[in-house]
Amino acid sequence: MTISDCLDDLISHTFNLSHTMTGLDQNIDELALLKPPILSQSDDPLGVDVCLTCFNGGCLSTERNHAYTHYKKTGHAFSLNVKRRPRPQPNPNKRDGDDDGNPEPPAKMMKLAIIEEREEDKYEHVLALHCYRSATQDPVDIPMETVTRAVPRIQTLVDGVMKSLSSARQEEVQAWEEELIPCEHTLTLAQFATGPIPPFGSAHCAQCDLKENLWLCLTCGVLGCGRQHYGGIGGNGHALTHFKESTHPVCVKLGTITPEGTADIYCYACDETRIDPELVLHLSNFGINVQAQKKTEKSITELQIEHNLNFDFSLKDESGNALEPVFGPGLTGLQNLGNSCYMASVLQVLFTLPPFQRRYAASLASQHWSTCTESLPANCLECQMHKLADGLLSGRYSRPRRTDENHQNPQADSAAAAAPVPVFQEGMRPVTFKALIGRGHAEFATMRQQDAEEFLTHLLTTLRRYARAHPRDDGEPTETFGFALEQRLQCTSCAGVRYRVDAHDVLSVPTLYEDVALAECVDAAMGIEGLEYKCPNCRRDVSATR
Repeated sequence: MTISDCLDDLISHTFNLSHTMTGLDQNIDELALLKPPILSQSDDPLGVDVCLTCFNGGCLSTERNHAYTHYKKTGHAFSLNVKRRPRPQPNPNKRDGDDDGNPEPPAKMMKLAIIEEREEDKYEHVLALHCYRSATQDPVDIPMETVTRAVPRIQTLVDGVMKSLSSARQEEVQAWEEELIPCEHTLTLAQFATGPIPPFGSAHCAQCDLKENLWLCLTCGVLGCGRQHYGGIGGNGHALTHFKESTHPVCVKLGTITPEGTADIYCYACDETRIDPELVLHLSNFGINVQAQKKTEKSITELQIEHNLNFDFSLKDESGNALEPVFGPGLTGLQNLGNSCYMASVLQVLFTLPPFQRRYAASLASQHWSTCTESLPANCLECQMHKLADGLLSGRYSRPRRTDENHQNPQADSAAAAAPVPVFQEGMRPVTFKALIGRGHAEFATMRQQDAEEFLTHLLTTLRRYARAHPRDDGEPTETFGFALEQRLQCTSCAGVRYRVDAHDVLSVPTLYEDVALAECVDAAMGIEGLEYKCPNCRRDVSATR
């Protein structure tokens, strides 16, 4: 099939679709409702094909060629091929009008956040239209200039696809930014005592002589020193002691009050930094005029930034020996998508287990992909689990991170591995899996940090639900976690015994911040405890042991 034949087909395709209300206009309207396609992590020189009908992304490698598989299953013949290559980066030590290479002074950091690295600043994209109506797996490649001249409306659809790629990155960056919000305790704060507090300089903690790192209880006006911080900031934690004794949750750090009416607000009940919308009023009740205040101490955010800037992020073990990067099958890392370490830790553990490795083996993946009934792999849990297994176990993504200089160098991997400074791998980005497994869940659908045990339970439940809907003969790997816990309840009055057996996947054991044998933790969890119990034999409330 020639380019001319493809263009004629595309024009006819566009015309027919626009008259049936399932064409480009509808596709453009649906762009905002669809999950953005994700570019190839390895920047394959062949790029990635984004279907212009359903926006599914597929690779073009000879080994897998999921773009062609998508066409054979759906008949969607036209796709946007996206390739990206690094832009030349300017000299960071060179500034306009300065021939000496003196760098600009860095901007002062005021907020705990990650500055977005924009896709368009790092890469340039090469676009083309692919037509799969030919008889082979190799699509007809049509330059975008030719396409837009023949079918101008295609440009709107292409712009929408590329915009969605950029917005996906923005959402990930926003997930890292610290967000301060009010809480129920700051919004419903009641002040039981008012009156001027000692002037700044003569004020000190109510329980010791510290005159810095002072926190004012906004309920009763008691001054207490904060907890000790890195960087030599002293504190005996008497503000926390006051909260435990009085249950007054909200306090403000005196040295951080600004004329703009901002300050460090901490809620001990939430154990979080918060915002007090009525801070100016609350402080005035203690004789503090915010317009006359001057910030004299670092805020918690500034202390965190300073700590992070000065922290040695070199990877070392407990003996101080530097860790060396490793590469190969089964040695692939997962990138943090924004508070997603709970998910990464669970997935890494699962795919070290032989039952999961066998269940989602590469030999079974192609069989499933050819028979999957879901229109999009992004909506299929089985597809996503096979995709994770392939990425984590095959070793295809377990290679040194590429820089702009070695990006196009085929010898870059071996050179980086032999570099004197360790070069770690970039790893995988399981964005689609995270979106699917969190869909409809109040917590895992967000970008907030979560509990790994709760996520494991949710994932096992979801996999079993899928297995019941799609039964197989080779068993389910989730049964690896299943065990029965027998509970023995004995009445201390009549010595009657009652047994109960419950099914579990997880056993929570107490842990200590010291070296302890796992067997000791299990023994502690299985130990005997006393409780109040209504004995069916005695017919009264008695003490029992369990």
